[in-house]
Amino acid sequence: MTVSGRFTDRLRTVLRKEARVFLEPGPPSLRLMAPIGPRVPDDAQVQQVLDLCMRVGEVLLSSGESADETTQTMLRLATVSGLPSVDVDITFTSITICCHRGKAAAPMTSMRLVRYRSLDLTRLVEVGRIIRLVEYGTLDVQGGAAALSEAVSAPHPYPRWVATAGWAGLAAAIALLLGAAPITAAAAFVVTGLIDRTGRLLNRWGLPAFFQQVVGGILATGSTLALFATGAFPAGTRPSLVIAASITVLLSGFSVVGSVQDAISSYYVTAAGRVAEIVLLSAGLLTGVVLGLKIGFQFGLALEVAGELPTGARRFGLSLLAAALAAAAYALAGYAPLRSLLAAGAAGAAGWGVYGVMTQLFGTGPVVATGAAAIVVGGAAGLFRRGGGVPPLVITLAGITPLLPGYTAYRGFYQLAVQGVADGLVTVTVALGTGLALAAGVALGDFLTRPRRRPEPHLADTVEEAAPQ
Repeated sequence: MTVSGRFTDRLRTVLRKEARVFLEPGPPSLRLMAPIGPRVPDDAQVQQVLDLCMRVGEVLLSSGESADETTQTMLRLATVSGLPSVDVDITFTSITICCHRGKAAAPMTSMRLVRYRSLDLTRLVEVGRIIRLVEYGTLDVQGGAAALSEAVSAPHPYPRWVATAGWAGLAAAIALLLGAAPITAAAAFVVTGLIDRTGRLLNRWGLPAFFQQVVGGILATGSTLALFATGAFPAGTRPSLVIAASITVLLSGFSVVGSVQDAISSYYVTAAGRVAEIVLLSAGLLTGVVLGLKIGFQFGLALEVAGELPTGARRFGLSLLAAALAAAAYALAGYAPLRSLLAAGAAGAAGWGVYGVMTQLFGTGPVVATGAAAIVVGGAAGLFRRGGGVPPLVITLAGITPLLPGYTAYRGFYQLAVQGVADGLVTVTVALGTGLALAAGVALGDFLTRPRRRPEPHLADTVEEAAPQ
């Protein structure tokens, strides 16, 4: 065969192949109308992931964590478990989570009510460890759920009397911080221990928290008046500091920091719920203290408010030690791990040290000084979020305890009961401003030092980027 003949045959073969490919029918056009959406596991696995996220969120929220931090933790946990398209909604007493599955399947939604329990910081540490193990892939969803069930149902790490001793030790340290004599600090220890045991009994009976605060205020005032009437306090001591220390302990359970953090993070419904709770409990405490003072007046007993707090270089060193003891005692009362007591004490001393320097050396007002000290405490909490081994909530709650306006609150309550409404409202407003400065300072310090999160792209931005040019 000639060269031209071979070339013709080869060209004919190639054209024949191309013609067959060109004439073959394409894929059915119905595939273009297939549902578009994320690929998700089956219903059973989705429900397991949602349940794990909900239980983790319940523990965090009931422990006093902010709604923003709780939401971000739940979203991270859902993402690493295979559910990237998840929304979380928190409204103070409830958590709702929804998994979107595009057009492939109907969304799945779960809701859980948050029933507050006693604070257990050791449980919080254990739950944080489980979250990290799931995020690192060491535990799967089933293993994480089993470990979480074990952590939540585990008993407190210390006996009940240790927690009572922690609250009583907190009151004694606060009394020393305010310049009380040792006998006054001992009285604060005993009175606060009585309040704690009575509160536990009333809680088992199901008495609402408002009336528990009323009873606590009456016990704090009435017990101090009874000791004063029996001559338990020598001349020159200030028995009113016992009431101030007890009020500080009762104030330490308020979620002031969480409410401000929720408001700053735009969780307004949750913040409003927490503010309503704080107002109600504060009203109960005010009612109890005023009733106790009124009863004392009927028997001719009156405890005048102590004068200005003592200052000086020697006193400043004692105050730092008392602030550290108060913060460590709070952590112990909250069942924090023993290894975190030192960090809690350091945070309390650092916060009070900043407050003391600003008020004594620079003459700064108490509200501004409290806010600056709270920024230091919040900054320490933000640093511990980077993996310091101590829960940042321990640093936050324990570090601000010496700065709580218990003394100012008692002075306002006393003025409301004795000197008139006008003076009392002014002092109570100062106490409220101090509490707000405390919460705002902690939120700012935590924001400045915590690890930065990459902002999520807005839906409109995503659509614009995906649009053809």
